[in-house]
Amino acid sequence: MQMAKRNGRTYKLKHLVRNPFLYLMAVPGLLFFLLFSYLPIYGIIIAFKDYDFSKGITGSKWVGFKNFNYFFTSDDFWTITRNTLVLNILFILFTTITAVLIALMLNEIRNKYFKRISQSLIFLPYFMSWIVIGMIVQSLFGGEEPLINNWLMSLGLEQVNWMFEPKLWPGILTIIKVWQGAGYLSIIYLATITGISEELYEAARIDGASKFEIMFKITLPLLTPTISIMTLLAVGKIFSGDFAMIYAIIGDNAMLYPTTDVIDTFVFRSMRQLHDFGMSSAVGLFQSVMGFMFVLVANAITRKASKESALF
Repeated sequence: MQMAKRNGRTYKLKHLVRNPFLYLMAVPGLLFFLLFSYLPIYGIIIAFKDYDFSKGITGSKWVGFKNFNYFFTSDDFWTITRNTLVLNILFILFTTITAVLIALMLNEIRNKYFKRISQSLIFLPYFMSWIVIGMIVQSLFGGEEPLINNWLMSLGLEQVNWMFEPKLWPGILTIIKVWQGAGYLSIIYLATITGISEELYEAARIDGASKFEIMFKITLPLLTPTISIMTLLAVGKIFSGDFAMIYAIIGDNAMLYPTTDVIDTFVFRSMRQLHDFGMSSAVGLFQSVMGFMFVLVANAITRKASKESALF
């Protein structure tokens, strides 16, 4: 046993000596996660302290779970928690479905120039700032004469006061999120489809399978593990509302809070009023723990259905 361990260590050492540049390529990524993911974990203790800038983290008074009380005892706790979960479920579900459909359609395009142009146009919204997108949305739905209302009038339909109709905004935000993020996700799925052996497709064509049969019986089943992994990664952030998106589009419009106010925007407003870093850290810790639990549950369910599709 010990001999096998020594041989394994010797092999790894030789591989490191023979391929130094291969390991050097991993250094920037390792440093990134070390600096921005692992070292900041120390700041978790702020969630249990009455944080004071002048005293620092270690010198601030320990208050236990007091910082959690403000959030959990708030009248809006259940509303913002529900909104966060509902919006994220809608985002994950419809973005995934749309991205898969886009990837399948792009895979069927044979003209390489048209395919590249299509990919670029679909991918473009992902690089747009939420501030810019927010301005576009405001011009469409906000102001005294929203563009959407002008289109509705031209069709003989009634105008809608969009900024005072909270029930409409989960759908609107979902459409915006799909438009912004589905293109990026479709490129990942398209890369997976491209890696599928052409021999499988050729054999299916010889057997007389149609394009739809090939799509549903070869492409989608082989794409399922990637879809599962990307979905599980998204589930890890299901308790974290997309602050940049929500705040850039909704802002401080209290009329839309019943369906659009999420945990992140609630904490941001509380920070502006209370300047309580301990409370915001407590909420951040709550989001991380709940996200981790959701990943464990979702991964366990996925693992029972298909081990290949699970993260671990």
